[in-house]
Amino acid sequence: MSRQNAQKQPIVSYWGKRAGDFAALRQEELRSKKAERWKRELLPFLPRDKRASILDIGTGSGFFSILLAEEGYENVTGIDLTPQMIERAREMVVGMKNAPSFYVMDAEKLKFPSESFQAIVTRNLTWTLPHMEQAYGEWYRVLKKNGVLLNFDANYGNEEEELPKEELPQNHAHKMISEELNIEYEKIIKSLPATYMSRPARDVEMMKNTGYRRILLDFQLSDRIYQEVDEFYNPVRMFAIQALK
Repeated sequence: MSRQNAQKQPIVSYWGKRAGDFAALRQEELRSKKAERWKRELLPFLPRDKRASILDIGTGSGFFSILLAEEGYENVTGIDLTPQMIERAREMVVGMKNAPSFYVMDAEKLKFPSESFQAIVTRNLTWTLPHMEQAYGEWYRVLKKNGVLLNFDANYGNEEEELPKEELPQNHAHKMISEELNIEYEKIIKSLPATYMSRPARDVEMMKNTGYRRILLDFQLSDRIYQEVDEFYNPVRMFAIQALK
């Protein structure tokens, strides 16, 4: 096993254990008010042509991919490093019209030809990447000219939660996690470079180095998405990055 793969193994193991509960939560989120709010964040920046090729990186159980397919996009592809997540994503789209395609794949080593996609979307992924700048380079490579990247993330490793765990609803994911898994999570956070970065400033620097242009930041994302403290509530404030190739 290469050093890069060894670094990622604990991450894959952790999310593999959470795949079932995570997929159930995402399925509920697809039926919640959050789904329409996320569509409002995505759709204005994506190609109007429903045949456009869109890549959902770190798709998990397919939340973004499913939202876009529901909106009529015919060529949506979701990838994730965790096989159990991809298995859940495939289960969630059985019988769906314009069903997305899902593949197990490393976000830092994409297996697609250059200039394959008109848009890339990703949520809560970049903070988990051991080689973030390498990932931004790969995403740039597979984007078509004038393609757009929409990255929604947060400082999960180095920002205090907006609400302490005890104030979250009883059915919130943060409360449902076992002590054993919580220890795994804390170890992973301490091992990740993003934990020690100033973000998203460092992201912007890396993206500029890669060649992205018109990089825009949005720090009000959480105010629009997480208007209620419910089971889907994210206690860490998110930011959005939009960039063009």
